[in-house]
This record gives sequence, structure tokens and C-alpha cells, in this order.
Amino acid sequence: MKNILITGGAGFIGSNLTEYFLNQGHSVTVLDNFSTGHRHNIEPFFENPNFRLIEGDIRDLDTCRKACESQDYVLHQAALGSVPRSIEDPITSNDVNVSGFLNMLVAARDSKIKRFVYAASSSTYGDSESLPKVEDVIGKPLSPYAITKYVNELYADVFSKTYGLECIGLRYFNVFGRKQDPKGAYAAVIPKFVIQLMNYQSPTINGDGTYSRDFTYIDNVIQMNERAMLTDNPRAVNTVYNTAVGDRTTIKEMAYLLREYLSVYDDKISDVEILNGPNRLGDIPHSLASIDKAKQYLGYRPTHEFKAGLKEAVEWYVANLKNK
Repeated sequence: MKNILITGGAGFIGSNLTEYFLNQGHSVTVLDNFSTGHRHNIEPFFENPNFRLIEGDIRDLDTCRKACESQDYVLHQAALGSVPRSIEDPITSNDVNVSGFLNMLVAARDSKIKRFVYAASSSTYGDSESLPKVEDVIGKPLSPYAITKYVNELYADVFSKTYGLECIGLRYFNVFGRKQDPKGAYAAVIPKFVIQLMNYQSPTINGDGTYSRDFTYIDNVIQMNERAMLTDNPRAVNTVYNTAVGDRTTIKEMAYLLREYLSVYDDKISDVEILNGPNRLGDIPHSLASIDKAKQYLGYRPTHEFKAGLKEAVEWYVANLKNK
């Protein structure tokens, strides 16, 4: 049994990680301030003797130190996501994503954490036009959010070299799946479109829909976190990995597939029109990951291609969001 701290453990990815590792028999501590996470995501675990919740903010160093006490591993998911949010409020995004990240690194170092696995981002590739995206080739960031996630990688590299803290960054590519919040101003595109279609509202694609993404189902992300946390390959640590499927789908294709899959449960949805709007500031046109490095060093093998993951996600949303 490992003692695992999951920051942002009440969020979409964090709560899925929490559920998985509790089911594996590990002890899980969640640190979350519920600014974007939800208590209902982790309520099923409250009676589990291997689960502990610390309600607090990573911007407070003492809270980070308390959370890291007696832990073996840290899976750092806490962050303020969303490119548009960072454009509207770059200061808060920086405070959480950079200062909070640094607090967690310091606390992990002082608590002699065995390994610090953190959520990096595909936004780090910025204006690089090369496809597929390879870890060593990045461009200039296109948003404050992208800058914060790149700074995380730089800090992790310095802490590994200076203090010997083992760090692995996982550059997430458009993660989707169960428990992803469809509501709020900064909801991700898939859950946002899901709830609009379920309510017979027309979703609006930013641009003409030809932008493409390497949409990555949550189970693939769980696998990458587990492999990064437990690998005993010394060549696999102190680096970053693309966390993706290695395939891309246009936003237009995704939207029409969503409508098709949801129509299985409600045939009225097939009549909902899909609209187009202006391009969104800070968006990367195309995103496609090379996962060769993760395969080589971590033994990563995606279990869900995009369509299979989307069908599972739709099934979960239909079961959990009907009439909401």
C-alpha cells in the first residue's frame, strides 16, 4: 500500500485518480480548495478508511507541508485550467499555477517524497507548427495559462537537478470523460456540448471546425499517472511525457459524433443544429501527440481510442445528467 497525495483531487481528473487508487488498495489524501472541484466527486469515498480530505489551498505553503507529511508520492493535479480564464485573469492563474506549484515542490522536497508526478499541458507547444508534437520541440506560448504550465516544467527540472526530487510531467492533451464538469464559463468543449445537446440547445464551434485535437479519454490518463508514479526505470524520471492517444479529430467531427451518440438515447437530439462562431483567442490550430516516448520508457499503451472513449463518456453523462 502506497500513501498518495492527490492535489486537486475533487476535480475531474483528480477524482478519477482518487477512485482508481483507492480501488487498488492505496491510501489517498486529497488536497482541494473546491474552487473548481466538487465535493460530490469525492463524497463516495468519505467512509473509506484509506481516504483523507484536506480542504486547503496550494497557495498556502503550510497547507502544502501538512498535506505532504507521511506521503510516498504526489500526483499534482491542482491548477486553474482554461486558456480563456488565464487571458481574462492572468494574475490568479499565475498565483495558483506557478506560486502554488512551487509551494508543492518545496513541501514535497522537505517531506522526502519519492516522486512528484504533475499535470503538464499540451499548451506548452504554443505556436510550434510541427506535427506530431514531440516532447523536445516546443514553440512560444500563446496564453498566460500556457506560460504557467511551461514554468512548471522548468521548476520541476531545477528541483530534480538541484534537490534530487524525482519529477515527471505529463503533458495532457484535451482530456475528457466521466465527472468532467459541463457547467460554468470555462467548461471544456466536450461536456459543454453534451449538456447543450441534451437540452436541445445548439452548440457553437469556435471557427469553422477544422481545428483538430488529440482528445484523450480519462482511463488513458489514469494509466499514465500510475506508470509514471511506479516506474522503476531510472531513465524514465525527471522528464516530461505526452499523455494522449496519438490521433487527432477535428472539432467539427467531434461535435457531429457527439450528436450521433446522444441521439441513441434521445432521437430529438439528432435535429439540433450545430453552429459556427468566431475563432477563440489563444487557441492552437492543431494538436497531435507523439506517444513514442511514453511507450518506450513507461510501457504506455492507450486502452481507449477517441470514439470508444466518447461513447463511454456519453453513456456516463446520460446516466448522470439527465434532466439537469
